[in-house]
Amino acid sequence: MKWEEFVEACRQKEIECSPKQQEQFVRYAQLLQEWNEKMNLTAITEWEEVLEKHFYDSLVPFAGMMLDGAHLCDVGAGAGFPSLPLKIMNPQLKITILEPLNKRVVFLKEVCRQLQLDQVECLNVRAEDYAREHREAFDLVTARAVANLRVLSELCLPLVKKNGKFIAMKGAAGFEEQIQAEKATKILGAELEKAEEVHLQDGSTRVNLTYRKVKAAPPQYPRAYAKIKKNPL
Repeated sequence: MKWEEFVEACRQKEIECSPKQQEQFVRYAQLLQEWNEKMNLTAITEWEEVLEKHFYDSLVPFAGMMLDGAHLCDVGAGAGFPSLPLKIMNPQLKITILEPLNKRVVFLKEVCRQLQLDQVECLNVRAEDYAREHREAFDLVTARAVANLRVLSELCLPLVKKNGKFIAMKGAAGFEEQIQAEKATKILGAELEKAEEVHLQDGSTRVNLTYRKVKAAPPQYPRAYAKIKKNPL
């Protein structure tokens, strides 16, 4: 995907990209390449692939949402996706990133510093530990390519406010995972609002699942990660 194609694809989703935002995306991609040489951030570093598979892919599930002033939590953000592209396009969005690997947190903080992104908190913490002290604290919680949805739901849904949203960004098996996770999402107080299939230029498929939190998650969740993984809901 070339820059002009990225801009046009965003425009079709009613996302307008300014010259300043273009500069931020270019610098972000440069930092991704530079830092990827010393740590494993992503297998995708070529500019045109980064544009489509990281930047565009991060923005699509949130197109049309009112994000100004909202507080979003990105669970296991890795190299900053989807939260930092969202922040570039929505400067008033408040973000908390939960990332268990400290070296990635160092990278994320440097990206925020160089791109002058404020109101972004990058924490070296596991989601299940953080959720015990921050239940129902966020308008939006998202995760991209982190874990199977049965596991992911228990890590993310306790963090979502009532009437807030959980956006799970999945690959081609997303619909299958959604069916398998129906029991888990119901127990944790969520209802599926939208399931969207997105096709990228290389033929790969993304499935974005948007859930609305309709009631509080029971207080015993999330459990310790070993228990979640061994016996998912």
